[in-house]
Amino acid sequence: MADLVVIFRTNSEIEANIVRGLLEANGIPSVAGSRVSQYPLSVNNLGEIPVSVRAEDAEEARRIIEGHQTEPASQPAVPIRKEFDALQKQIGYRFRDRGLLEHAMTHTSRANEDVTGGVVDNESMEFLGDAVLGFVIADTLFREFPDWDEGEKSKTKASMVSTFALARQAERLHLGDHLLLGRGEEKTGGRKKQALLADTYEALIAAIYLDGGIDAVRSFIKREFDALVEDARRHGAAGPQDYKSSLQELVQARSQPLPDYRLIGTFGPDHEKRFEVEVVVDGEPLARASGPSKKEAEQEAAKKALGNLRSENL
Repeated sequence: MADLVVIFRTNSEIEANIVRGLLEANGIPSVAGSRVSQYPLSVNNLGEIPVSVRAEDAEEARRIIEGHQTEPASQPAVPIRKEFDALQKQIGYRFRDRGLLEHAMTHTSRANEDVTGGVVDNESMEFLGDAVLGFVIADTLFREFPDWDEGEKSKTKASMVSTFALARQAERLHLGDHLLLGRGEEKTGGRKKQALLADTYEALIAAIYLDGGIDAVRSFIKREFDALVEDARRHGAAGPQDYKSSLQELVQARSQPLPDYRLIGTFGPDHEKRFEVEVVVDGEPLARASGPSKKEAEQEAAKKALGNLRSENL
């Protein structure tokens, strides 16, 4: 092509392919250059991949890209090049190759709906992340609890890497907000599905491992799982009774929405403050409880709700 004009820059090869596919789907041929060093990046000092089109197509190409960078009015507008900045801050790790993070966040539904062939889903990264996480957790338990037998270590590891546990970790990081989903999965609430969140969390672990190596991913997993390791230290292999988890599993088995915990109020002096919480499922209050912290009040409310629901089945 002669008289090329650069209309987009990125440090992600996947993103460059997406933009090229978008343009070519609209009848505009494009060229993606190789990484060059004259375009400094404040993030990681790597070069950028320029996407270029013919000068006469430049204005239309920019219009198409700008239109694609904004989701429908019901969703927040997210620029393609900035959409993962908040996530990197949340996880405490900045990628040298942001394409790996983009790959980890791409659900198969998004790839299936892409007609350009430039989008790859995260299923293979889930497989790798599962293996990396299992190894690091096993290594941690081996070192932290040398007196535990194999059964105790296995039980604790299984609890820590269960679908439910990983989904909770993903929720804490707000991974659902950053998922790249197809339209069908978006409409069916994919951003809150437990299995989908757990798989994405494993893919994220794989992305960190591929980008930064074993030391980087070990540091991430240590930060993420320190609290669970300490719980195991305090309560043994059996762990503390998690009534919120049990309640969530029960209502999901009944095909009901997830429990919602509402703070009703606080009472008592500052040094002995109590929190009162109500747990609601599908708009129906199930139980109320109080405790010295909101977390403990929620656990007690979940315990009461479990008792109420189970008694209904007797």
